[in-house]
Amino acid sequence: MRAVYRVLAMIIAAGVVIQTAAIAFALFDMVHRTDDGVLYTKDTENGGLALHQVLGEMVIPLVALAFLIVAFFARIPGGVKWAAITFGVLVLQILLAYAGKALPFVGVLHAINAFALAAVASIAMRKARLAGSAAQPVAA
Repeated sequence: MRAVYRVLAMIIAAGVVIQTAAIAFALFDMVHRTDDGVLYTKDTENGGLALHQVLGEMVIPLVALAFLIVAFFARIPGGVKWAAITFGVLVLQILLAYAGKALPFVGVLHAINAFALAAVASIAMRKARLAGSAAQPVAA
């Protein structure tokens, strides 16, 4: 179960990195296409935006929920705490994303909070790794 905990934490942290890359691609793609005369509306297709949205609204929340559930069975010291913190930061991330649609300056907080989400998931991953190595007997 510790390995599952560690992998789920890694998926959350990596998912945030992929989302960052996806949104950067989306914005650079918009600039490139706009320079070529494409007019963007909310209905204009953009692969980067689509990937960012799918990861943020479906994949990462499901993984975070599974992560929180697994935390109760993984027997990692502080594991439930870090999974709960990760889940809480994710909920805040989603709220900031929706608030950013009405108040675009909130998007800055959404971006900053993404770093916090990757950080707490990484801390949880490290806790699992350290708990796994502490459980291993030391060879003579």
